[in-house]
Amino acid sequence: MTRQTTEQPESSRLRILKAAAQIAAERGYEGTTISRICERSGLPVSSVYWFYKDKDDLLAEVVLHSFTEWLADQPAWLSTPGVPLGESLRAILTRSVRSLPAAPEFLRIGHMLSMERRETEPAGRVLFLQVRERVRADLARWFTESLDPAVVSSHPDLPDHLAMLIIVLTDGLFLADQMADIWDPDVFVDIIVVIVEKAVAVASS
Repeated sequence: MTRQTTEQPESSRLRILKAAAQIAAERGYEGTTISRICERSGLPVSSVYWFYKDKDDLLAEVVLHSFTEWLADQPAWLSTPGVPLGESLRAILTRSVRSLPAAPEFLRIGHMLSMERRETEPAGRVLFLQVRERVRADLARWFTESLDPAVVSSHPDLPDHLAMLIIVLTDGLFLADQMADIWDPDVFVDIIVVIVEKAVAVASS
């Protein structure tokens, strides 16, 4: 099989990714099979193996593709001198938190893989943890730039701790939204901001 004989390769690849994401969400890692992906996408097995060496490679690409799409629609974590920390944080988080009910595949599949322990770690799980680390580093950098330098100097771990707090809380919001219709993004963002402001106030005292 060659690229010349592959009809609309990018369209086929996206159909495969969409089918794999849907099946993984419905059936989990074990229930996601190449045959089911082919049936759902309407493409032959040869098309799947043209793009991906195996199911593990495919699910890793689902995580990466979903994260890339989600990230492109997120506000940049840029410090805003002169603007109170809580106000800046609220402005950024409001947009990010509103995107969680859409259930980005990288979160859904990443959490699923993270809770499963296997002798050979799935590539998708490894990639998801790398994605989380990237987000943590971006958040920690933002807090380092946004907090009073004296506070950071006296509490050098504070930016990292606040970054992990944001990730843990938004993880919880995502999982809660999948289980029950309790979503009010403005309320949850306010709660997150209050917690962060309190933590900073304690560190500053």
